[in-house]
Amino acid sequence: MRGAHSQGKLKRPHCVDHPDESAGELVAPGGLCFSPIAANQSDIATFRTTAFIPGNVVKYWHVDEAPAADAVKHCVTKTMPDPVHTPERNPSQSMFRILSEAPPPLAPIHLKCGTELTHRFVRGTRYGYAPGMPGHLVGTYYGEPQHSAWTVERRRLSAPLRPNSITVIPDRHDGDWEVEGPLHVSHVYLTNERLEHCRTLIGGRGNVELMARVGSEDAVTSQILAILSNPDVIADPSANLLVDRAVDLLCIQLLRLHSIVQLPQSLAHTRGGLARWQLKRVTDYMLAHLDKPIGLDELASLIGLSRYHFCTAFRLSTGLTPHVWLSRQRMLLAQRLLSDPNLLISEVALAVGYSTQSAFAQTFRRIVGTTPRSFRRSL
Repeated sequence: MRGAHSQGKLKRPHCVDHPDESAGELVAPGGLCFSPIAANQSDIATFRTTAFIPGNVVKYWHVDEAPAADAVKHCVTKTMPDPVHTPERNPSQSMFRILSEAPPPLAPIHLKCGTELTHRFVRGTRYGYAPGMPGHLVGTYYGEPQHSAWTVERRRLSAPLRPNSITVIPDRHDGDWEVEGPLHVSHVYLTNERLEHCRTLIGGRGNVELMARVGSEDAVTSQILAILSNPDVIADPSANLLVDRAVDLLCIQLLRLHSIVQLPQSLAHTRGGLARWQLKRVTDYMLAHLDKPIGLDELASLIGLSRYHFCTAFRLSTGLTPHVWLSRQRMLLAQRLLSDPNLLISEVALAVGYSTQSAFAQTFRRIVGTTPRSFRRSL
C-alpha cells in the first residue's frame, strides 16, 4: 500500500501486541496510510500508520526503519467512531471530511431530495484510505489527464481522469485512493432517495445499486455534469427548469449505464404529445408567472404527469423543451418592456424572472442576437 509520504515498502516485523502476525507488506483491513513523523541523524525514520478496521477500532503501528534493525516499537489499538457510519448531514460534508481539504464550492441552489452541485474546483494529490460516505458522488474532469486508481471491494480500478470521463463513488463505498493533482473537477452529490425516485418514475424494477467507476468514458454524462457546474446556469433562478431536467437526465444516465437495475425498453411512456387542454394549462401558467422561478414538478403536477413524461410530451407538442419555450416567452416580454424608456434594464430583468442583470443580458443576447442596451437604442 502506497502512502502520501512513504519512501518505499515497509516490512511487517514482530508486533509486541500481536506476536502471531507474520512478515510481509504492511497491509491491514481497510488499508494503511503511511506518514513519516520523525527522523534522526542515523537515518532511522519513524512511520505512523493508520488502519481503519471494522468494529470501530483504529490501530496505529509505530515503525522504526533502520539499516540493521526492523522492529515495531509498539502497536496501539484505540476505539474510535466508525468513519463509515458516522452521521453526516450531506455527502459534500462527508467528502470534505474524507479528503481533509477545503470544502468543495457548493452551488447556492436548493434541489429536491438533498441533491447538491459544486462549481468547478481544483483538487490536490491524494494517496491513502478514504472511508465510505452517505450518498453517491459523480464527478467529471477538465484540463490535462491525471493518474488515478481506487482499490475498492478487493478490485483495483485505474484509469486516467480526463475530459469526457466520469468517476462514480456509490453510497458508503470505501477504499484506497491514488490521485495525482492538480485536478480540475466538478461533483454532483445524489442521495439514494433521489435515484429511487427516478427509478420509480421511469418504471425501473429492483433496488438501485450504482457501480463503482474511475475515469470511465461517458461523454454524455460528463457534459451533463459540465452543465450542472456552470455558474451562469446554476446561479440563475430563471434556469430552474434546465437544472431540474439536467439532474433528471443525469439520474437516467446513471441508471442506464452505471447501475444494476432493470429498466423498461422505453423510458418515455407517453406515446404522443400533450392534449390540447393540457398544453393550454401549462403554457397559460408559465405566461402568468414569467417573473417567478418555475420548476418541472410544478408544471407536471398541473396536468397529473411525472416530470419525466411531461418533458417528453411537451417537446413532442411544441418542438421545444419547457426551459427553451419559457426562455423565449420571457425574452418576448422583455422586448416589449424595453420599449418603455422609463424602465431600467435591471427592472426589466426582474420582471421576466432574472435576479441579476448579467444573467438576463446573456440570455437576451443568445435568443434575440443583441444586448438589451443595444436593442433599446435601436428602437
